[in-house]
Amino acid sequence: MREIEIFYLTGCPYCNNARKAIAELLQEEPGYGALALRWIEENQEPALANERDYYRVPSLFYRGDKLYECSPLEGYEAIKTHLKAAFDRALAA
Repeated sequence: MREIEIFYLTGCPYCNNARKAIAELLQEEPGYGALALRWIEENQEPALANERDYYRVPSLFYRGDKLYECSPLEGYEAIKTHLKAAFDRALAA
C-alpha cells in the first residue's frame, strides 16, 4: 500500500482543515482509499520530523518526497485542492 506521511501539530487550524478536507476527499474519491495515511504529530516524533525538509504544517510526503506544505495564506478550499493534487501524485507514482 502506498503510504503518505502527514506531519501536523495538535491544535493547528490548518491541520484541522486538512483533516476535514481529507475526510471529504475520501468520501468523494473512493480510489484514495488505496493510500495509507500516516499522521505524525511532529512534537511526538521529533526525530522523524527532523528527517524531512519542511517548515510549516500540514506537510505531506510520499517516499520521502514532499508533496505539499501548507502556506499560512491558504484557506480551506486551497488546502483541499492541494491535498487532492498530492493524493493524485502519490497514486500516479
